[in-house]
Amino acid sequence: MSLSPIRPPNFKEQIFFRKLRARVDGNAKVEYALSQIKGIGRRFAQIVVKKASINPLARLGALSEKEILLIEEIVSDPLKYGIPSYLLNRQKDIVHGNDRHVIGNHLEITVKRDIDRMKRMKSYRGIRHHFGLKVRGQRTKSTGRHGLVIGFQKKAFLKKLKGKSK
Repeated sequence: MSLSPIRPPNFKEQIFFRKLRARVDGNAKVEYALSQIKGIGRRFAQIVVKKASINPLARLGALSEKEILLIEEIVSDPLKYGIPSYLLNRQKDIVHGNDRHVIGNHLEITVKRDIDRMKRMKSYRGIRHHFGLKVRGQRTKSTGRHGLVIGFQKKAFLKKLKGKSK
């Protein structure tokens, strides 16, 4: 009596999504593996798995090439597959004027451009970004002090006083 293998013979340790330009761990479950890609959260990953009709408990490395290509297609064009626009991360995009879902390096670039645009127009958020302050309304009286001016240091002050008295 032979035991069934834990992993199928075509199991892959890492999966590379060509269209998404991302490398993902094949040992993780499908939803968690998709959330390793920058710009895809857990909720969006759940919807993608549901639209692709893939078992969410399956490991990504055990999926067939056809299923992986289907996941790539859904992530690259989610509106085509019926994913609602409120789940996308770029709704009413300023540059393109439509709803998009941006992932990977494109997401980093678009966020950087947004921050630079806010700085150029000198909006409140842009000014806060420029000075390295908190942007989203957090308190600043007692937190967020790292990286700014160093406060009073007693030891250094006493050394200076001793040096002047000689």
